[in-house]
Amino acid sequence: METETETKQPQPHCGGAQAVLNIQPTTSVSLAYHPLFGPHDDLILLELDEKLLPDVLQDRVTLRGQPDEDAVLCTRSKTYAVKFVGTSNSVLLIPPLDQSVSCGDTEDYDKKLIAPVFKVAPGVMELVEVAPRIDKLKTLLSEHPYPFDEVSVMEEPNEMENSNRGLYSWEDLIDKVQASDEELRSGLHSVSAVEIGGYWRIVDDNYMDGILNMLLHNSVLNDWSMNALNESDVVIVLQSDGFPREIAHHCLRVYGSKVNEGVMRLDEKRVCVHFARRILRGRKMGMDNFMVEWTRKIPDGMQASFDMLEGEVLTEKLGIETLVYAFSVSSLPSAPTERFSMLFRERPKWEWKDLQPYISSLSGVVFPHSVHRDLSVPENRIHLFVLDSGPFVWIFGLDLDMNEMNLGGALNFQVAINRFKMQLVLVLCRMFGPAWFSPG
Repeated sequence: METETETKQPQPHCGGAQAVLNIQPTTSVSLAYHPLFGPHDDLILLELDEKLLPDVLQDRVTLRGQPDEDAVLCTRSKTYAVKFVGTSNSVLLIPPLDQSVSCGDTEDYDKKLIAPVFKVAPGVMELVEVAPRIDKLKTLLSEHPYPFDEVSVMEEPNEMENSNRGLYSWEDLIDKVQASDEELRSGLHSVSAVEIGGYWRIVDDNYMDGILNMLLHNSVLNDWSMNALNESDVVIVLQSDGFPREIAHHCLRVYGSKVNEGVMRLDEKRVCVHFARRILRGRKMGMDNFMVEWTRKIPDGMQASFDMLEGEVLTEKLGIETLVYAFSVSSLPSAPTERFSMLFRERPKWEWKDLQPYISSLSGVVFPHSVHRDLSVPENRIHLFVLDSGPFVWIFGLDLDMNEMNLGGALNFQVAINRFKMQLVLVLCRMFGPAWFSPG
């Protein structure tokens, strides 16, 4: 039941958005169509978490994406998918009060506040935090890797212009890659990119192999300690060997780490992994032969351990022989759906110890030994774990007796519900039973 306001009003009046916000709970409000009422498709409501409000109000967000991509909203450090969510209730938009605009005939609204409705919104845009689309960054930078014989400066302007085609500056990348600035910089670091002449490049594998071998060779000639390399001395010597200054610094950053200002040390694992990749490139080898060649390739003073290659190689049995071959996590898609699809195309069944390095970098993974232990199904020894990937939840089964992860029907069991409704997911799992998750 509506209650009339006790405030005396000499005549009906229009109230803008501010007046409506300030009304008391017992005050009745009459609605009227604003003279400019319409669909106003260019006006969209955006629902925000309170922590994002300062970024939006202070213009610290950007919308990124190409015409053929779904737009994402980026802050300085995070990326959010923008999704439309319809509402069952009517959401009325009331503009600020404009004295020049009349509410129309107000005779029927005696002594009542009138709210002129400008638009009825069918829903709101919702933000869901997602992983940055770094896969596109890899694709773009892989188009033209920096080769050994490329010169940094062309003599002819036309040659310089032609040589820069297909190259990407920072501004190009933030326009094309759907990631926040911080995530993009992290992505450039993860693919070992370097800025050369204003463009971000991946250095050709053969080139990186050549400069690393030259660095190791010079370490022996000059009696340098690999745990205390003077960065300036190393760069000067590598420049004298024909390597650009930027590439010399890049080599130290990729294969080394900073000890003190101007002092670097070579990272044993990174150097050993590099030579393992070179040995296994495009072929399978017997484990014993691989270990012999790998040990021979790495520099004196470094100790190779097969544990270093977790997430870099896989093994398989061929009779009594164990074969090893390259299968790097860095070559896999970052999207959970595509990554799991590629993993299970490689192997129909996985032991957990082999699978874990390839999915641990995915956000939202809850491992089987965690708080979801109560979800195990004793009669079938099937253990469930959850991958929360943005707006969807994925359920996978682990056979505890075999210690194997099997795709089965799990990959098709994409629970298309909001990620916060985990309880409903668990109820569905119990309703459908272990058949959804049984091996094979």
